[in-house]
Amino acid sequence: MFHSPVPAPEKRQALRQGLASGRLLRFPGAFNPLSALLIERLGFEGVYISGAVVAASLALPDVGLTTLTEVAARSHEVARTTALPTLVDADTGFGEPLSAARTVHVLEDLGVSGCHIEDQVNPKRCGHLDGKEIVAVADMRRRIKAAAEARRDPAFVICARTDARAVEGLGDELERAKAYLDAGADMIFAEALADAAEIERFRASVDAPLLVNMTEFGKTALLDATTLAGLGVNVVIYPVTLLRLAMGAAERGLAVLASQGSQKGLLPQMQSRAQLYELLGYDDYSQFDARLEQA
Repeated sequence: MFHSPVPAPEKRQALRQGLASGRLLRFPGAFNPLSALLIERLGFEGVYISGAVVAASLALPDVGLTTLTEVAARSHEVARTTALPTLVDADTGFGEPLSAARTVHVLEDLGVSGCHIEDQVNPKRCGHLDGKEIVAVADMRRRIKAAAEARRDPAFVICARTDARAVEGLGDELERAKAYLDAGADMIFAEALADAAEIERFRASVDAPLLVNMTEFGKTALLDATTLAGLGVNVVIYPVTLLRLAMGAAERGLAVLASQGSQKGLLPQMQSRAQLYELLGYDDYSQFDARLEQA
């Protein structure tokens, strides 16, 4: 009730244990706290907070316009709601090494389980758009080193994202991943790998937890969870899936409302009042209030 009863340190330990388990952890992206409750209810292992989704929810493109304050606010809303570990897209750390260090401090304080920081120039671009630029390896190493040294809870996961595949090729991305691990990263996010063969090559070359991105309409072939698990992937994110589904349904529903003048025909497609109240734990709040009245 109100917030998750599971303390942040326990969620971080759960993420660490999951990464060490050898099984695939599935992290759908939550576009708000209510969607995080659904992710938890349906048996996923974690919740992802996407920078692209935060930007889109503010009616902005994913081109580095959002701030640490905006991302932190959404991260806090989601993390305090769910008992699952939360992983946050921290872009480039919102600046240079000192900013990356501050970002980790802020996210730790807000109950997040981990974050990823990328090697694009600041401001960044969506990882599945053309025209990306990446910083020198030494610059990214400084970002990761700052983030790793700034954390106070050693269980907080620092993930290094590399966008080098689309800029320099897979071989350079592999070398960058090893350099970032040496700088203190716990996990590697290999962005925009083309297909299963490239994931397999990456897995064979990098001895660390591996995260891949199964975003729709991007540069990576969509692979099912069984295939990803067989390739040895540790974490898969579905960053924008729920937002795209929700916005698609909203657009279709508004079109019906505009053309027919009533939402009556849409009722079978909606989450019912009873289903919403059950997800929210409405009865728990009513019973809590009733006990206070009797005290």
